[in-house]
Amino acid sequence: MLEFFTQYLLFFFKTLTLVAGILVILITIFALIAKQRRTQDDEELEIQCLNDKFDAMQEALQVTVLPKDEFKKWQKEQKKKDKEKEKHPTSKRIYVIDFDGDIRASAVEELREMITAILTQATTTDEVVVKIDSGGGMVHTYGLAASQLARLKARQIPLTVAIDKVAASGGYLMASVANRIIAAPFAIIGSIGVIGQLPNFHRVLEKNNIDFEQHTAGKFKRTLTVFGKNTDTARKKFQEELEETQDLFKQFVSTHRPQVNIEQVATGEHWYGSVAIDLKLIDDISTSDDYLLNHAQNADIYELNYTMKKSLGEKISHALFTCFQQGRKLFIQ
Repeated sequence: MLEFFTQYLLFFFKTLTLVAGILVILITIFALIAKQRRTQDDEELEIQCLNDKFDAMQEALQVTVLPKDEFKKWQKEQKKKDKEKEKHPTSKRIYVIDFDGDIRASAVEELREMITAILTQATTTDEVVVKIDSGGGMVHTYGLAASQLARLKARQIPLTVAIDKVAASGGYLMASVANRIIAAPFAIIGSIGVIGQLPNFHRVLEKNNIDFEQHTAGKFKRTLTVFGKNTDTARKKFQEELEETQDLFKQFVSTHRPQVNIEQVATGEHWYGSVAIDLKLIDDISTSDDYLLNHAQNADIYELNYTMKKSLGEKISHALFTCFQQGRKLFIQ
């Protein structure tokens, strides 16, 4: 019975590996074809004037709570203000971007397009507000996202990052680029640290007499492995890679926020906004809603949203890629 189970398990693993390999190849081909066929019609930049939105909300509320006579009086006053604004328009524009980050920082593709669009128009008298909501993820993708924000600073365009919920690890890596960071009182901030983790099935395979072979060229082409036997040398090298990434993380934050005591905060811990301000991880306590509403009187505020339609093949390949990458990637978490 045990021999039958072992043979069945071996057959199952072989079949699963073969099917998975074929699926990955087919999905990759379909995704590449879909990308080649993508046109500008599949991409769209949406822009909304938040000033108009705020005005519409105010009017909807006023028409409900005010008596008719008072509402008409209020409307007349608003028309006078609008005419005055037309005569003396505001010279400052605020561009608002939402960054909702997953492990892969998938939103970086939309982020780079929106920043490129802003750079074609914005001047040093304008401002960009990026609302970040992310607990971190892969080093290289969050590094790219931070580099996109750095493009704004390189053009001397003021950059404000607003954190309503969380900007931890890779999310804080991005936030640290800003000229100014605001956060809600209970927003999660920090987590300046690096983690690498993966399961190991070597004992299971060995117990069932299943061999696993992996061939590499280069001493450290592969350190820790999922199916092979891990060695102390591989573990040591893997830890060195983590430490090297952590040093780069600390250096990056220190460069952009020299006021922070990096050794004090680079422990992997996180803090709430009301505490993070004392550690100088942020500059002010405020929600993004209050910040934008308070600036609506002296600036034209535009919210940008860039959509890139994905084909079915791309969606499936994205899901599979995420599953596979979680096995052995360095994460800023």
